[in-house]
Amino acid sequence: MTTLSVRDVSEDALSILRVRAAAKRQSLQAYVRDLLEREANALSIEQAAREADRLAARANVTTDDVLDAIEEMRQARR
Repeated sequence: MTTLSVRDVSEDALSILRVRAAAKRQSLQAYVRDLLEREANALSIEQAAREADRLAARANVTTDDVLDAIEEMRQARR
């Protein structure tokens, strides 16, 4: 694994993150690491659009099918 340092984080933001970490019974480091991991695994708008296009290219695919598939992929990445 790699170490990441973030500079110039405002005291307000740091305070909010500490409170949120404590609410989840996590260290600040673990909480921020989880945030970064979730963000890295989340579909970008472009990825979601490509996946929607891929699904829509199939026969008999509705908009609801595409939206359901996107939501399933988001849930699977959490």
